[in-house]
Amino acid sequence: MLGVLLLLSLISLVALVPPPGPCRQCCDHLEPPEGSGAQPPIGGFNHVPEVRTYINMTILKGDKGDRGDRGTPGKPGHIGPPGSIGPMGSKGSKGQAGPPGDPCKIQYSAFSVGRRKSLHSLESYQALVFDTVFVNLEEHFDMFTGKFICRIPGIYYFNVNIHTWNFKETYLHIMQNEAEKAIVYAQPSDRSIMQSQSVMLELDLSHEVWIRLYKRERENAVYSDDVDVYITFNGYLIKASVEGK
Repeated sequence: MLGVLLLLSLISLVALVPPPGPCRQCCDHLEPPEGSGAQPPIGGFNHVPEVRTYINMTILKGDKGDRGDRGTPGKPGHIGPPGSIGPMGSKGSKGQAGPPGDPCKIQYSAFSVGRRKSLHSLESYQALVFDTVFVNLEEHFDMFTGKFICRIPGIYYFNVNIHTWNFKETYLHIMQNEAEKAIVYAQPSDRSIMQSQSVMLELDLSHEVWIRLYKRERENAVYSDDVDVYITFNGYLIKASVEGK
C-alpha cells in the first residue's frame, strides 16, 4: 500500500516538470555586453518552475481504531418542566380485610316512671312527683324531685300520659329547666279521659326535664288511684352529642 502511494507521488512530480529544451547555461538569460556583437537570448525557459506536492488524503485513511475509554459524566442539567398526567391505570385487585376495630361504646339513658296518687292544684306551681319506677338507667331520673337530669348531652324523646278528673280542668306543661316546652290540656267534662303529649328536646349537661301542674288560678287536677297507674312519664336518649369511643 505504501509503495503505491510513493509511486503516485512520483508520477505527480513528473507531471509538473516541463519538457526538455535546448541546453543553456545559467547565465544565458543575461543581456550581452554592449559592443560585443552577441545576440540577446531568445525567450524560453528561463526560470525553475515551482513544484507543489499534493497528496490525496482520502486514500491515506486507515482502518477504524478501537473505541476509546468512557469519559467522565458531565454536570446534571436543569430540571425540566413536569410532564402531563398519564392515563389512569387499571383497577387493582381487592385487598384483604383488615383486623376488626374496637367496638364503639354506645351510651344509654332512659327512664319510665308512674304515679298512683291524684294531684290537685295549689296556690303555686307544683312538680309532678312519681312513686313507681319501671325503668331508670343509671338513676338519671330523680324520684325525690320528679325531674330527669341530663348526664349525656344529646337529643331525647319525652312522653307524658295523664288521666283527667271529672268536671275539672287539666293543665300541665313539659318543662326544660324553667322553660315551658309542651302543654297537656283538657277542658272540664262530665267524664274523664286519657291525655298524652310527646316532644323531642336537645339537652346539655345537667339540664332538667319535668312535669309542672298549673297553679290554682284555674281549678285543675289529674286522677289516679292505688289500683292502676294512670299517670306515666317516659324519656330516652336518641343520639348523644358526642359518640362514645
